[in-house]
Amino acid sequence: MRGRVRLGKRTKELAAKLQPGEIAVIAHEDLDAVGAAGLVEAGAAAVINARSSLTCRYPNLGPRLLHQHGVPLLDNVGDEIFNLLQDGDVVELAGRKVLKAGRVIAVGIVVTEHLIARREKLAQLNLPQELERFVSNTLEYAAREKEVLLGQIPFPPGGVDCAGKAVVVVVRGAGYREDLQVLSPFIQEAAPVLVGVDGGADALLKAGYLPQVIIGDMDSVSDAALRCGAQLLAHAYPDGRCPGAQRLAQLQVPFHTVPAPGTSEDLALLWAHAKGAELIVLVGSHSNMIDFLEKGRRGMASTFLTRLKIGPILLDAKRLSELYRPKAAYSALPLVLAALIPIMLFMGLVSPWRHYLRLLWMQLRLLVGWL
Repeated sequence: MRGRVRLGKRTKELAAKLQPGEIAVIAHEDLDAVGAAGLVEAGAAAVINARSSLTCRYPNLGPRLLHQHGVPLLDNVGDEIFNLLQDGDVVELAGRKVLKAGRVIAVGIVVTEHLIARREKLAQLNLPQELERFVSNTLEYAAREKEVLLGQIPFPPGGVDCAGKAVVVVVRGAGYREDLQVLSPFIQEAAPVLVGVDGGADALLKAGYLPQVIIGDMDSVSDAALRCGAQLLAHAYPDGRCPGAQRLAQLQVPFHTVPAPGTSEDLALLWAHAKGAELIVLVGSHSNMIDFLEKGRRGMASTFLTRLKIGPILLDAKRLSELYRPKAAYSALPLVLAALIPIMLFMGLVSPWRHYLRLLWMQLRLLVGWL
């Protein structure tokens, strides 16, 4: 394979500028699913990783995702490749070798299906020890952060009104496209407030929706999204340092900084809750240990505390796709509908449940359509 290279040590930033047909050169240990999906979406012809994409610390999903989409992965070629190549250089991949102008400049490991399967088995064996460390870190950080996350975070006054409304929070996590597709009827009918978490704003724009609020570090969201007119809340560290402030200032867009521990995903949920949202639907969520390890986090204290605070108004969009799969025969459908009528009437009369009722009605319509 021959092609031009595009270099970037931060995979999600490289994916934003990668051109279709280029070879991505990254330095990403334990390549995660979101990073790999970004490279696939950008049209990478192949991926060269300076680091090990599969260390066996935990079963990360990125290499398998690249393999499933037919994107070759040459692994562990060494960081020196960033000194030997520049954007636009033409290289040739020949087996384990990287050649430039006919000269071998790096040698790596070709990641095959057999290699992925073997290392996934080793990673599964390591999971109990990793889980123990993960739980210990979660409890330790939960004790430190509970006062801030369970108290009053200093969100700016005014802005988008969420009182009595549904809010859809979009994170560009694994499966976010499917989540958005499932929610499409709900978004059209309920007209919820749409919140993009970093690159989730671009996900909304690509799906044909306009985000009303963008919350995050502002490192993986496009300039176009930041200029779309949404309210911008830049996630800052608890000490006030804000990595995204300089970029937003250069773009000359109005923004507010919000200092808080935890993830930007959690901050978005807490914002919706503080603004009086009646229902919060989370798209592309991170909810298990693998998700958090792939994000480079050793625990999920903020997520645990956030869900503890928000309680029953939070709905994970991933579960909706399961609800929409018909499990009963057509002959049983009238009985199911008859049993649901009184429940639906009751839910329709109680204000906080009207969004759940709308989702249930969508489920029944899709069920009838499939049958």
